[in-house]
Formats: sequence, C-alpha cells, structure tokens
Amino acid sequence: MIPSRRSFLLGAAAMGSSVITPDVAEAARLLSAQDALAADWGLATRDIEGDISPHRLTRIHGRAPAGLEGALYRNGPAKFRRPGGSAEHWFDGDGLIRKFSVADGEATLAARFADTPKRRQEARLDAMVMPGFGTPADPRAEIGSNDDANAANTSMLKVGDDVWALWEAGSPMAMDAGTLETRGFVTLRDDLKGMPFLAHPRVEPDGRIWNLGMNGAQAIVWRLAADGTLENASVIPLPRAAYLHDFTATARHLVIVLQPWVQVRRTMPFSAGFDWQAGTGTQVLVLDKDNLDARRLFDLPDFGFFHLGDAWEEADGTIRFDVCAHADMRFAATGATEILNGVPLGGEPARLALAVLSPDGSARLERTNVVAEFPRSDPRRAGQARRFSLHTAGEAPDRPFATAIGLHDWSTGQAHQYDFGPDHVVEEMVVVPRPGQDAEGAAWLVGPTINLKTRTTELHVLDMARLSDGPLASWRSHTALPAGFHGIWAE
Repeated sequence: MIPSRRSFLLGAAAMGSSVITPDVAEAARLLSAQDALAADWGLATRDIEGDISPHRLTRIHGRAPAGLEGALYRNGPAKFRRPGGSAEHWFDGDGLIRKFSVADGEATLAARFADTPKRRQEARLDAMVMPGFGTPADPRAEIGSNDDANAANTSMLKVGDDVWALWEAGSPMAMDAGTLETRGFVTLRDDLKGMPFLAHPRVEPDGRIWNLGMNGAQAIVWRLAADGTLENASVIPLPRAAYLHDFTATARHLVIVLQPWVQVRRTMPFSAGFDWQAGTGTQVLVLDKDNLDARRLFDLPDFGFFHLGDAWEEADGTIRFDVCAHADMRFAATGATEILNGVPLGGEPARLALAVLSPDGSARLERTNVVAEFPRSDPRRAGQARRFSLHTAGEAPDRPFATAIGLHDWSTGQAHQYDFGPDHVVEEMVVVPRPGQDAEGAAWLVGPTINLKTRTTELHVLDMARLSDGPLASWRSHTALPAGFHGIWAE
C-alpha cells in the first residue's frame, strides 16, 4: 500500500486533548523530591538547564586501548520541569545529545539540546505544555503536526555527516555530527513529511537502514540507503494495535513483535490509550524483506517488552532473537512517572529470554533468570548468527536503574558480569569491534555511568572478552548528566 499522510498520521486533534499539567506548586514539590534523592538515583532524572560545552574528561583509571578512536553519541531526556508546568513522564523530557569523543588516548564530552519546536515553545512559555507518552496536553500548547510535540529524545542514527536524533511518533531531527548543531527535521519524501520514524532502526552490515513507523494497527516500513536516501516506503496492516518501541530483523526478514499491551482508544497522553490484555499472548509477525506481502504469524505467551536484540536465521529456517521480557507494561504506564517523581517502583525488572520461531510454525520463549535491559550486539553481525548479548544488569524492585553490565553467551548459557556497585547508575553500552579483528568477542564495550557519590558522569571502556575484569579505562566529567536511553558509536 502506498502511504499517505492523511490516512496515517495521528491527528492534531488527538494530540491536543487537554488536561492541565502540574502547576507551580507541584513543580516545586517535584524539585524538592529530586533534591531529597540527590544521594541516590534521583540524579538520573535531574534537569539540565543548558548545553554542555566541550571539555576534556579527567582520566581516573587505566589507559585507552590503542586503536579506539571515535565518538559515542547518546540521546536521552534532560529537561522535565519548568515553573509553569512540568512533564509527567520520564519519556517526555527534552532530548539532550551527548557526544563522548575518544582520540589519542583521551576523552572529551559535549552535549547540546535538540532545538525542536517543542523546546522553543516551552522555553517561551516557561512551561512544559506539549503532550507526550505520559504527559497530557496543556491548553496553551500550539500543535499543528506531530513534529510540534517531537522531543527528539530517544536514540541516534549516523547518516553521512549528520547524526539523527530519533523519537517515536515523528520525524528524525538532523544534527551536525561534529558540533551537534541542530539542522532540522528530516523529510524523506515531500508527501511523507512528519510520518512516524521509530527510535530503533535496524542497520545492515552494508549500511542499509530499515525502520518502522507506527499508527495503531498499521505500520509504515521504511527502507533507506546508507546515506539516508529513501529507497522505499510501504504501509502494512498489523494483526493488532500493540505498543511497539522496537522491532528486529534477520538478513532476509523483518520481525515485528506484537505484545498484549494494545491500543484500544485514541487519547492523550499516548500511554493512556493502551490496555494490558492478559491471556491473549504475544504475536510475532515475520515479513520477507523482498516481498512485504509474504508474511507468517507466530504465537508466544504473554510478555511485555521495550527492547529486542538482533535476530538471526539458521540454515533450517529457524529464527532466533533475544528479548528483555517484562511481566507486563506497568513501567511504561505508570512506573516511569513514579521514577520522575522519586517514588520507588516495587515491580520486577525485565529478564533476558530467547524467542525461537520454528519453520513448522511453532514458537517458544526460552526464559532465563538474568536481569537485563538494553540488549546490544556486534554491529558487524546484525541479522546474522551470533553468540553474545550485551545488556545492563543489577536492577531491583526498589532500584529502577542498573548497577552492572552483563554479557550472555547463548552457545554455552554462561552469564558474565561486571558490577560497578550501588553508587553507579549504569547506562546502555555499545559494542565497538577492534580494528582488523573479526572474532565476535574481539571488541570493546563503551558506555557511561552516573557516579552518585561524586555526582559526575563517567565514561568507561571494557574488554568484551574479559568483562569481569572491569574497565580498561575510565574518565570523569565535572558534571552529572541525567540517564540517557540509546546511542551509537561512529568513527
């Protein structure tokens, strides 16, 4: 089906459903709660008031390994509260793009907010007024399209000389890869302006980009060349209007996992439109990349999820992929609001599982007891057979942020881990292959933590083959940035 904006985009009327955001007194209460949590994980949702100028990080441990040269780009919300009204959900803060550069054995950090229409309007009003994932609209919000509410706050994609800051329900935001200056929203085709572009594109080893854009029980399938040129865009029907933050892909197939958290009403905030339909199971839709009409549907037990690992297909046609499985989606519905307000969650963290889709149409979920989120793997093996899943670890019911980084070996069942300790909030790390080495374990792991004791952000490099030994090198900033969501490594 050829997509049209009229048939696909969420209407401005739905975006404009009005419920007043917290008043000044409520904003003050939230800030007080934040101050009270300063000695613990409340730093992860602090406000940043402006851009962070490029500065050299202080090396506090070890040395950067020879051959590690490039930049880690990360994205995440970093402005939640203004005197005239505050965001009500962790996912709705303004996107701050972080650039950790490593060169000549040293590291630097710079950070800039995506200069979105949302941020400009809210700065003018000195109030967070735009609707979002869990924040209702304020009557003062001026909304003409999805991109007026686009926070550009979730993930990153390197395209040519730019990096794209990605959101869920609108266009990518192009930013200069060197300076992080905002260039503007990306329009992949004039008649598709403002169409949703998910925050988790799948990039093939040759650079081709696949992505989805969601609208209820239909999705747009994007296929882009490595330079960001649009190759194709098609709309496909889905068996259910499930919440979908991530999908995965093999070399030949797209794999779309449809959990039982289903949109049953059009309302704002977005999360209020979903119900958990226990007992209806999780559906997995598999599409042929060369023929999107060739589709298979598999059934798995109930589970909720945000993130999937890269899928792969074996010689007999069996498809496997890892998932960080939740018992339900309470965290999305209410937990991320509780985090922002400084309230302990009391829920169980996600655990690592392997989904297996057999050629005969059967499917199973092989669960582990490994606490895990933010799965990553070797980018050279995207869509191909692999052994390892990198993930964060150490979350607990009374602590919603990770303390550790873990590595699961699917070939042996062994789980490796390095725990930074209770004074650290561990963020997603990425796999950076060693130059000139092809083995899957021949790679570094690069990512930040928030040191709660020193109130600073740190950058760490670990050896993937010797994870339990801890960092090879660590650097420290002079400030603490709030926790980010997702990132990429670019040379």
